[in-house]
Amino acid sequence: MPTQTDEELREKVLDVADRLYYGRGIQAVGMDALRAEAGVSLKRLYQLFPSKESIVEEVLHRRRRLWNGLVEAAVATGATPRDRLLAVYDMLARWFDDDDFRGCVFINTFGELGATAPRIAQLVREHKAHFQAALAALVAEAGGPASLASQLAILAEGAQTTAAIAGTSEAAGHARAAAATLIDSALTATRAR
Repeated sequence: MPTQTDEELREKVLDVADRLYYGRGIQAVGMDALRAEAGVSLKRLYQLFPSKESIVEEVLHRRRRLWNGLVEAAVATGATPRDRLLAVYDMLARWFDDDDFRGCVFINTFGELGATAPRIAQLVREHKAHFQAALAALVAEAGGPASLASQLAILAEGAQTTAAIAGTSEAAGHARAAAATLIDSALTATRAR
């Protein structure tokens, strides 16, 4: 069997770390558990990644790319700016129905490490700001007020947390209905001016 390159090993470790951290929590998964599950020696693991925090950071970067791709794909399905905004909540509903859904990895990570890991906290903040900026662009395209983007982001974030705790996808439908009400109200008010 050919020897894996450093990049292949890094990807394997990151795949395992992502799965374990998301399923069990970051603090519950030690480097020994990660090493054993990934099938690499502890020495090799530390050659690939200088610290557990660096692994968490890489996992978050990967999750951010995944999230952005999901949002972009969902938005691309909408025919109108309003439809594009609401498509985000449809994407959430599909995600919440995944068997392995455990909430937002960014919210979970911030809850576990935000107070003790400033770089990780900053990555989470950047991710959430990027999502809100994406919504702001869609709101602007729809002709809505800037404040609508913050409101829609809060609905999406709250739906993620509620769905994780409740164990059902119903929060996505409730958030979508609330988003539709907010969007329609904001656009009506904007047109009336």
